[in-house]
Amino acid sequence: MANFSKSHVPQFSVDVYQNEYLPEGGREVNAIVTVTSTGGGTTGGVPLTGATLSPGQMPGRGPNAAVVIMVDCSGSMDYPPTKMRNARDATAAAIDTLRDGTSFAVVGGTHIAKEVYPGNGRLAVADTQTRAQAKEALRRLSAGGGTAIGTWLRLTDRLLGAADVDIRHGILLTDGRNEHESPKDLRAALDACAGRFTCDARGVGTDWEVKEVTAIASALLGTADIVADPAGLAADFTQMMENAMGKEVADVALRLWTPVGVEIKFVKQVAPTVAELTDRRTEAGPRAGDYPTGSWGDESRDYHVCVQVPEAGIGQEMLAARVSLLLPDPSGAAAPQVLSQGLVRAVWTDDMAASTSINPQVAHYTGQAELAQVIQQGLDARKSGDFDGATAKLGRAVQLASASGNEDTAKLLSKVVDVVDAATGTVRLKAKVAEADEMTLETRSTKTVRVKK
Repeated sequence: MANFSKSHVPQFSVDVYQNEYLPEGGREVNAIVTVTSTGGGTTGGVPLTGATLSPGQMPGRGPNAAVVIMVDCSGSMDYPPTKMRNARDATAAAIDTLRDGTSFAVVGGTHIAKEVYPGNGRLAVADTQTRAQAKEALRRLSAGGGTAIGTWLRLTDRLLGAADVDIRHGILLTDGRNEHESPKDLRAALDACAGRFTCDARGVGTDWEVKEVTAIASALLGTADIVADPAGLAADFTQMMENAMGKEVADVALRLWTPVGVEIKFVKQVAPTVAELTDRRTEAGPRAGDYPTGSWGDESRDYHVCVQVPEAGIGQEMLAARVSLLLPDPSGAAAPQVLSQGLVRAVWTDDMAASTSINPQVAHYTGQAELAQVIQQGLDARKSGDFDGATAKLGRAVQLASASGNEDTAKLLSKVVDVVDAATGTVRLKAKVAEADEMTLETRSTKTVRVKK
């Protein structure tokens, strides 16, 4: 069997795209920071020639991950009865996708959380035998009871916290609203789990609350999506587990250092989805703060950094911010490892052409962030009966999606509005909209397309 180094860290690169030129009196500096991780998740940077992988083992650096699957077993999972069967089949498919040696457990969620497999506060280690045992345990799952997702997350945190691994990941499936605990209890559970494990969340059917599921994924740095037809669960769970198995390194932080007098206006992820990070800063010494980015495999993400610099005269220049990617020492004894760095600059000029041009990456992602925002505002307005406001916001969304080439979002919008003219954003609200179509648009509204190079 191939032996992949536990200490292997992928190669990270940081590229900064910006227009550094400011007019006299100009103070706002925008930059798109592209972070790319290579030689990680798919092959661990190790050639696979001659490597023999046992059944169920995916190419990678070897087991250093723990995964807990949380399956909604509330009473509503029996309506229709195929929903529970599809959830069992999807969980079985995810278990089949686990790499040999990965620690795992299955939790059944109702108004309380129960260990389905292996039990007794333990995690199993994936191999042919434990996969078969877990799938046998799944057959005994039945629906009944309420929904209190915070209890599921806290049990998952206890199980994952006992594992001596780098990557801790949860997969959560729900079909209903979190009706058996208060929003405050769920928020407290999310605050307690944030930074301890990442979690992908899925809503199945159309009786769940989009903002609840997306808030769970956002707090735990995972993905959120809708599986409107339960028959699609197995394919979705398999893909989610493959992505989890591809993660190489966890708890990577984006550190922003700024000189005296520079104020940070915002930090947000803008690709592959829009995610606000500004309020998630933790202080890291004088004029430095860390923003969490979660787990990484072979992938690339874009971040929008906006800072306000002090006024300066023509011809002056300054370092507006230094962006570093850091990997903390698990023991906390040593300083974090600097994986890569990039610089954001400000140069004051009287060249009007230079100071007024907008960097293409900055312009593109400013539009994508607005697209996510106006979709949410438009759908909220539609739900509240403000049809004029909904038409205006969703029209603007159609215009932005068309201009940026975001074809997936444009297709989703076309199921909610009739598009008269995409270029001008002229639309009419559809009289009847399928609930699944509206929920899909809301759930996927933060998905972005990358700027065309």
